[in-house]
Amino acid sequence: MIGADREASYVDFVAARRDHLRRVAYALCSDWHRADDLLQIALVKLYVAWPRVRRNGAEEAYVRTILVRASIDEARRPWRRRELPTDELPELAARQSDALGERPALLAALEDLPPQQRAAVVLRHWLGLSVAETAKEMGISEGTVKSHTSRGLDALRSALAESSAG
Repeated sequence: MIGADREASYVDFVAARRDHLRRVAYALCSDWHRADDLLQIALVKLYVAWPRVRRNGAEEAYVRTILVRASIDEARRPWRRRELPTDELPELAARQSDALGERPALLAALEDLPPQQRAAVVLRHWLGLSVAETAKEMGISEGTVKSHTSRGLDALRSALAESSAG
């Protein structure tokens, strides 16, 4: 019966938070397919650690931490360094009806940020985490979070000013 309770509570959590976590993953990597991969990695790791994480009441924070770290790890992989096509695929254009897809200039600017700056901006300003919470989830110091956030916001402001002027 304990296994059934564990399974049921995990399934309930995933059903309730999957769409939100998928959007977080997309904000971190700017690609729906990679976002799905990141979410799958995070949910598998969550399932393994579910009893401990649930006992601590930190389910969502745990998944966000995995998403951030997996996104940064994926961006560092050599096969991710190749240039991506500049034309948007029709399938992706159709999925832009999502709430995030309504802000293409912001997403394009966010995509151009280095992975750690993007993660810091998403965690601080999209999810509303504190500097301390962001530092804990990213595994870096609070000062580094502040500098990544500041640089990321400056780059976003500059890119958005250019896109609105052009």
